[in-house]
Amino acid sequence: MSQTHPFLADDFQIRWSSLTPEHVAPDVTLAISQAQAALDAIKAVPEAEVSYDNTFGVLEQGTEALERAWGRLNHLDSVSNNEAQRAALNKLLPAVSTFYSSISLDGDLWKKLKAYAESADVKNLSPVHQRFVEETCHDFVSSGADLPEEGKKRMAEVSSELALLTQKFSENVLDSTNAFELYITDESRLSGLPESAQSAAAEDAAAKGHEGEWRFTLQMPSLMPVLQHADDDELRRQVWSASSKVASEGERDNTELIWQIIKLRQEKAALLGFANFADLTLQRRMAKDGATALGFVEDLHDRIEEAFSKETAELEAYKAEKTGEPAGAMQPWEVSYWAEKQRQERYDFDDEVLRPYFSVKNVMDGMFAISSKIFGIEILEKEAAYYESSSEVSGDAAEVWHPECKFYEIYDAGNKEHLGSFYADWHPRESKRGGAWMNCLEAGLPPMDGQSRQPHLGLIIGNMTKPVGDKPALLTHREVETIFHEFGHLLHQLLSDVPVKSLSGTNVPWDFVELPSQIMENFCWDRESLDLFARHYETNEVIPEELFKKLLAARNYMSATTCMRQLAFGKLDLELHVNTPQYLGRDLDEVDREILDGYRAELATPTPSRARSFNHLFSSPTGYAAGYYSYKWAEVLDADAFTRFQKEGVMNESTGRAFRDSVLSRGNSRPVDESFREFMGRDPDLTALMVRSGLA
Repeated sequence: MSQTHPFLADDFQIRWSSLTPEHVAPDVTLAISQAQAALDAIKAVPEAEVSYDNTFGVLEQGTEALERAWGRLNHLDSVSNNEAQRAALNKLLPAVSTFYSSISLDGDLWKKLKAYAESADVKNLSPVHQRFVEETCHDFVSSGADLPEEGKKRMAEVSSELALLTQKFSENVLDSTNAFELYITDESRLSGLPESAQSAAAEDAAAKGHEGEWRFTLQMPSLMPVLQHADDDELRRQVWSASSKVASEGERDNTELIWQIIKLRQEKAALLGFANFADLTLQRRMAKDGATALGFVEDLHDRIEEAFSKETAELEAYKAEKTGEPAGAMQPWEVSYWAEKQRQERYDFDDEVLRPYFSVKNVMDGMFAISSKIFGIEILEKEAAYYESSSEVSGDAAEVWHPECKFYEIYDAGNKEHLGSFYADWHPRESKRGGAWMNCLEAGLPPMDGQSRQPHLGLIIGNMTKPVGDKPALLTHREVETIFHEFGHLLHQLLSDVPVKSLSGTNVPWDFVELPSQIMENFCWDRESLDLFARHYETNEVIPEELFKKLLAARNYMSATTCMRQLAFGKLDLELHVNTPQYLGRDLDEVDREILDGYRAELATPTPSRARSFNHLFSSPTGYAAGYYSYKWAEVLDADAFTRFQKEGVMNESTGRAFRDSVLSRGNSRPVDESFREFMGRDPDLTALMVRSGLA
């Protein structure tokens, strides 16, 4: 199988070099036929003989090969995009989408599943397996299983159209981002830029054959230093203007795609009897419906609005004082620049001074040390190798998809069981989409029925500052937080101990999924934990106490503005998916300004809607759509949960073990509010977040 159908190979260590475009069609086609055969076997069971094993058990395992093949292909599309691979993916996308949507719309299949779900035997199942039956039935109904035939037909069409439109949206963002590059030949225009940013731009230009010049792109490690530090107003305007136009011009314009996607989502909700897509999406999440989620966003907005207005006015006054110009609305390419100037002056603190303490290797090693101590695990790096083609493969090294990629294994510190393995790939390149994320390639299982543990296989991806010259990659503190964040997601999967794969790890309600990731960010601010990894890459010295105090003092600088930015994303998302008819068919930028009135500072130049490049909302049929509020919702949970660590000791092993046992290991095997209550002994409280943000 691994030779002839590499996308289906069940080798735990994936042979990435064998996953070539010509294998996509035969492998995915075979996987669909195998999955269909499994579904047909369920339908063939006489109704009087239905059992868990011959219905839900088969369903759980029947699509594994397809999920494996399609998951690997989509992963490569995200980190190693190329024309032939993209064409192969797009050619198969309609067939895969049609197959998945047909599962819940198959009346004969649903009849057998429902027959077992309504049988007395369900009561004999373990609580976790009972929950799987319940969750699966809910998924079927929410996907149209109880619709009349005409409704099912339309539901299948909507699902297929959404898959194609959202894939195109994602491709437009990647291609539009890569289309921009700016070469600077006059060194004086680099005034204000940190040495790290200048060196990276020079090295980038040289790699493109422009020795002696400086190259800037829309990748975050290139873009952000310009917006924050460049004294040249025109340089900042150029890169801001380009970033604001990503996926908004010509054949890569996502405007119409957005309206088509939103319209189809609304139609899907209406077919199923819901007022809007948010109500459909949130029914099994902690918020329950769109109105509650929107109320949460608006309540937080009202709590911080005064502080937000004050921060805006202070920044405008600061710029006026420094330039001698009248105070007033700033240009969008000025805001980050003057905010950074004010922060440095107010706290005598410059992020760049911290970079030498945050080499990628030190950050990873320290993060592993913290996690090992508090969660009772061991993490080992394994030799990794990159091959251009499968004919080059030799030895026992773990194969990776790019030379910069690393491979690690996690073991339980107590019984030495192999819990899981993961890949880490941290730096930007043109074949890789922007942002940072975690994914599961293979869900594992705990020991059961005489079988040994099946380890999980996952990955964490970022687009952080690259190494320059002979220096290691030196990160900003924010990039360090991002690494901890994604590792928190990874631990949620790799420490999962759930006997049903589809209930394990991060397969939890979306407004809970960010708790394990965001709680890990707290360890980037505590002295005891920081000292384990924040060490100067040349001297191994820890951050000096005076600098650490400045870091803490500046933590809540413009915190209301930072919070409001997240709320604005959540507000835009929810309004579009709750009050859809109010906006459909209108000018996107006008709608954006209307929705976000009071959520953004007034600017001298109107900004185009960022929705056009908002992958979270529009690069998959659901994704974070109607769920972006989850970041703030989970921030309430993480700030509150971390108070227990602060009370009992940030590096306290028993507290960490309790979090592992109550939250990380449980996945969706029970209602997630029960997991939170088990860890904290009560329901969540908003106060901790407001205090941590300096807003209460």
